[in-house]
Amino acid sequence: MNRNRKAKIVATVGPASSDSSTLEAMFLAGADVFRLNFSHGSHEDHRQRLSTLRAMEQRLGRPIGVLLDLQGPKLRIGAFAQGSVKLEKGAAFRLDLHGARPGDVERVALPHPEIFAALEPGARLLLDDGRIELQVERFGADHADTIVVNGGVLSDRKGVNVPGVVLPMSAMTDKDRRDLDFGLGLGVDYVALSFVQRAEDIHEIREIVQGRAAIIAKLEKPSAVARLDAIVEAADGVMVARGDLGVEMPAEQVPAIQKRIVRACRRLGKPVIVATQMLESMVAAPVPTRAEASDVATAIYDGADAVMLSAESASGKFPVEAVSMMNKIIEQTESDAYYLESMQASQSPARAEIADAIGLALRNVADLLDVAATVAYTSSGHSALRIARERPKAPIIGMTPRLSTARSLALVWGVHAVLVHDVASVSEMTDFACSTAGREGLAAPGQTIVIAAGMPFGTAGTTNLLRIAQVS
Repeated sequence: MNRNRKAKIVATVGPASSDSSTLEAMFLAGADVFRLNFSHGSHEDHRQRLSTLRAMEQRLGRPIGVLLDLQGPKLRIGAFAQGSVKLEKGAAFRLDLHGARPGDVERVALPHPEIFAALEPGARLLLDDGRIELQVERFGADHADTIVVNGGVLSDRKGVNVPGVVLPMSAMTDKDRRDLDFGLGLGVDYVALSFVQRAEDIHEIREIVQGRAAIIAKLEKPSAVARLDAIVEAADGVMVARGDLGVEMPAEQVPAIQKRIVRACRRLGKPVIVATQMLESMVAAPVPTRAEASDVATAIYDGADAVMLSAESASGKFPVEAVSMMNKIIEQTESDAYYLESMQASQSPARAEIADAIGLALRNVADLLDVAATVAYTSSGHSALRIARERPKAPIIGMTPRLSTARSLALVWGVHAVLVHDVASVSEMTDFACSTAGREGLAAPGQTIVIAAGMPFGTAGTTNLLRIAQVS
């Protein structure tokens, strides 16, 4: 089952898409990775969904990636005596730690001492997804006196964002730790960490994961963007969480930030997912707006590894149609001659390392000989990642003896993952690569393929071999 495209699709599973028939229809329509959003649903809900996906994987004979998305810290105000208040522009408003006292037009509880610990005079506080803006004038360990910059109706337990401030708190809550332990026990392939502020957040979760899943850093805060290169280096992949970024920074800056993040990931060869509101109107409509179609195409032209559906597939009325539409947009975009030109023009220089040298040489050979397919024989997935970094024109067959690696490659640009047996020699690998390329419909007899692998076989991170072969 081959995709006629290089970029991948991540589809969120939810109430609208939990049954076996809908999940299979979504996969057949183009979903490569399924996201389990642990901000919603019980452990039993997610257990059943993952069980359904694994059964479908076995039935269809194709590796399927599963992404566990952790909720992360949720900073919220307390409750009001009347359920809500109307804040007028220029009015004074206090936030404090007195959670037992219901709020009014003059104050409300903010039960997060870590926020007060990080404040500075002039700091901005955004409430209710940025609809309300406060500016800090004075503060202490248990309170902040602010002036209302943008007013409006503020109701119970709305969210709080503190842009431009690194909060002294872990990216993982106690709930996240329980969810992570549960998900790793189920065998998820990726874990997306919310509320990333610095590379140390990635190091913290990596100590817990211990190689049992790949770690995706969700970039949703300006403080993370300021430390972009270090975070990308520390993570196994990145998600551009544009909705939250758009709350904490001006909306007009988000497109440039998105491009910057994608470039940083491509430079280091780390998979990058562009997410949030990509086909938002398809939550309620069977077709997207033209602007949404253009938004998806822009991410593809930038070279993103994957684009993601959230509410469109989790709770919308048209989950299968949303996947199908995203699939069509990607196929149409990648068929544009400008797409290949843009991939080549935006390619960053390879690092002076053996694996990158092999990947660069493979791309040059593949372009010169116009090969039918490239092949990465890989145990850890490293060879496939280094080839994908170079964005070759020919499809990449990721041949691996490890099911976990095959599943993780479902997220990587251009990679068609195939589960195979171990090989003992270069000649056996070559013959096996040729037969696999033919069996998967990616090369015909007489066509040429180019293979990258690591010697000795089965050793992670040893990409050091390039071989050209002809399919018989």
